[in-house]
Amino acid sequence: MSVNIINNFWVLFAAFLVFLMTIAVGFLEVGELGEQLKRSLYKTILITGIAFIVMAAIGFNTAFAPTIYGIIGNPFYSPGLFLGSIGSSTSIFSQVWWSTASSYFDTGLLGITYFMFETAFASVTLALVSVIVLRKMKMSSFVAFSIVYFVIIYNLPAAWIWNPTGWLYRIGMRDFAGGLVVHGAAGFAGLALMVRIWQEERRNGLKESAREKMQINDTMLTLSILLLMMGWFGFNPGSVLAFSYDTLIVVATTFIAAFAAMLSTLASSYFVNGETGGIINAVNGILMGLIVITPLAGFVSPFSALILGIIAGPIFVYAERYFSRFKWFSDPVGLMPGHFTGGLFGVIMIAFFTQHSYALLSGNGNLPNGIFFGGGIAAVHQLGIEVLGIMAVAAFVFTVSYLTIYLISRVSGGILCNKNDFASRYYSKIPATERK
Repeated sequence: MSVNIINNFWVLFAAFLVFLMTIAVGFLEVGELGEQLKRSLYKTILITGIAFIVMAAIGFNTAFAPTIYGIIGNPFYSPGLFLGSIGSSTSIFSQVWWSTASSYFDTGLLGITYFMFETAFASVTLALVSVIVLRKMKMSSFVAFSIVYFVIIYNLPAAWIWNPTGWLYRIGMRDFAGGLVVHGAAGFAGLALMVRIWQEERRNGLKESAREKMQINDTMLTLSILLLMMGWFGFNPGSVLAFSYDTLIVVATTFIAAFAAMLSTLASSYFVNGETGGIINAVNGILMGLIVITPLAGFVSPFSALILGIIAGPIFVYAERYFSRFKWFSDPVGLMPGHFTGGLFGVIMIAFFTQHSYALLSGNGNLPNGIFFGGGIAAVHQLGIEVLGIMAVAAFVFTVSYLTIYLISRVSGGILCNKNDFASRYYSKIPATERK
């Protein structure tokens, strides 16, 4: 298949927008927790650089090269480091990437275009995981974890679900733009880090995980949500991998869900918590709507997106109340109630809200109508496949993430930063009755 110039230009532009999201996560942390968290911004810039180099060296191949038995992409598909030379027929610089050729996605993307787009996704996924660590984890430990993350932890679920030779893709699982591959998997990896941080905090004399205090900065929050919405303009519509009629539909479904969720979150916060508005609730609502629609933005109608957005608001409010009960971990920016809960909910909703006519436009003609649209047994079967995918990704990402951070902890003598100052900083603030 020949190179499609328009599709390449659009997907490269979308990649740029998605890269903005990694930095936007840093602004979100600063907006919620105070301007002094300059470490947040440094961390997101560092993540972007590590993602680019590691994905170029090996990670892109392990995720998006033809897979070995449907499990992992061939790490040597593009020969040599940094994805091969111009003279290689499988180099990202030489021709249309194999999975975007006519026999698969049929969008005519050069390998370098597809590499930039998928590397941006990998980068923002780890940025979501990083909201767990904030000031607690040594930067050296986080960098070591990042390298492993971009070689295998992020890459295998991507190979299973987004690679047309992956085992989950071949049995029919779909995740349009990353409800599971990005948001759900980030939640499972973040949970693994939280467990290890909790274990080390216990050894330092803390029964409850020390928590950052909310210090809302309206300007930074507004900047963060503006950048995130710009990023999602590339995140979901870019996942069509072409500039087409369906791209415009995905723009509509994405932002209808986002603003419907904003309104329903504000309403739910008032009725459930007695809160009257507030920029933090508006921002959380927009984010929840964007997250929920992500895995099925190309499979549903704008009206279904509206319904999903309305449902997303109360789900976030109740999920936030639920996760706040757990005192053994700190989740200051809401990875678990937002990205984890919203991503998994959206993946499940594929089996309920999908309309075949919309899925066909996005190149997913194998998807049946959802349960709410008369899909019957086929839709129930699709639900089973989506649940299987969630279980497989959960088991893999949590297990490998925990083993990775455990080994890093053992080798480095612990992952908590300023270990000697940690107990004196927090332990004295906790009443004796709350200590171990």
